[in-house]
Amino acid sequence: MQGAHSKLTRNIIIAMIAAIIIGIIFNQIPQEHFIHTYLINGLFDTLGLIFIILMKMLVVPIVFISLVDGVCHLSDVRKLGRIGVKTIGLYLITTCVAITLALLFAKLFAVGSGAHLMTSKTFQLQQNSMSLKQMLINSFPQNPIEAMANGKMIQVIVFAILLGIAIAVAGKPGERIASFINDLNSILLKFIGMILYLAPYGVFCLIVTQFAQTGVKLIVELFGYFMVVLLVLLIHVTLTNSVLLVFFARLNPLIFFRKIFSAMIFAFSTSSSTVSIPVTLTTVENKLGVKNSVAAFVIPLGATINMDGTAIMQGVATIFIANAYNLHLSVMSLLMVIVTATLASIGTAGVPGVGLITLAVVLQQVGLPVEGIALIIGVDRLLDMVRTAVNIAGDSAVACIVGKSEQAFTADMFSKNI
Repeated sequence: MQGAHSKLTRNIIIAMIAAIIIGIIFNQIPQEHFIHTYLINGLFDTLGLIFIILMKMLVVPIVFISLVDGVCHLSDVRKLGRIGVKTIGLYLITTCVAITLALLFAKLFAVGSGAHLMTSKTFQLQQNSMSLKQMLINSFPQNPIEAMANGKMIQVIVFAILLGIAIAVAGKPGERIASFINDLNSILLKFIGMILYLAPYGVFCLIVTQFAQTGVKLIVELFGYFMVVLLVLLIHVTLTNSVLLVFFARLNPLIFFRKIFSAMIFAFSTSSSTVSIPVTLTTVENKLGVKNSVAAFVIPLGATINMDGTAIMQGVATIFIANAYNLHLSVMSLLMVIVTATLASIGTAGVPGVGLITLAVVLQQVGLPVEGIALIIGVDRLLDMVRTAVNIAGDSAVACIVGKSEQAFTADMFSKNI
């Protein structure tokens, strides 16, 4: 099993490198050429989208079944309350740290200050803000089937938790259903393995399409913004997670990152925390040693509300857009960015590109032109890949910390060489 994981990681990396090289070469060919028409926008784009659809197909079933399985096997249902408080508390802390680091470094490097742009109305994103009250109400599904069909992950998670609790306290009937759920969970994990076999091919198609369409021109144009976001993402994923692992769980960060690397690579290639849930969950349980009773709660919840990478992008982008339009943000405005970006990242769905939509909420909150988002759209796809890897690393670190604190952690598995 360990060898299979290593081989998969190697194949994904090879596929990524080959895709980048081929994509940049194809980018030099005119867009109207038949290679773009039939190969890039035809075959590769189709196969890449099919791979993403196959992964998305598993998201709701694996989240729902795995979470019900984890909750219904809790020996003490009251334990769930402790796990929830610890998990959400850690997620909020890391998101606040992420957005604060983003603002500090963006201010330090004065990103966008040389642009000297004038505002216009040529680009607008429509975004309806939602009150905290409405967000809380909307967390509970009126129709669980409808929530699953539409991929409303918070509602799916709430229903799974409540159903798991009901099964746990239902006595003999609950035991029979729990056994069935456990078997179903095992079958779904096998299903995941079947889809993951296709990962290198799917990754190749996704990345070659992206580079063939954009090349490196947009990265060059926004080099300062791009590099600052990357720097903060790197600092946050290594330093913040390392401090949390050492301080709260007394775990070796080097072992953690070595074992989570393959999951980060997969998240990087798909740009989706939600699509990456099956891979992250498998890695956390089978490599890091977190038991299912904790992992099945922490990982799906993290993929829904723990968007540290998105918060970092929003922080740097806010300063970049303010500087580009020669607008000044007061200290209170910066504090408002921290609060708004934290809440907006909690509501961000774990799918590619959605962070740009929630960025509109942050910009509107502090009075910046939403049209500024057009400046960063070109390079956001690549940054989205990096911040997705950061997101799932944070989810996994919190899972280890919570698992250790709840005695749902196998230290020997964590320390075992892979």
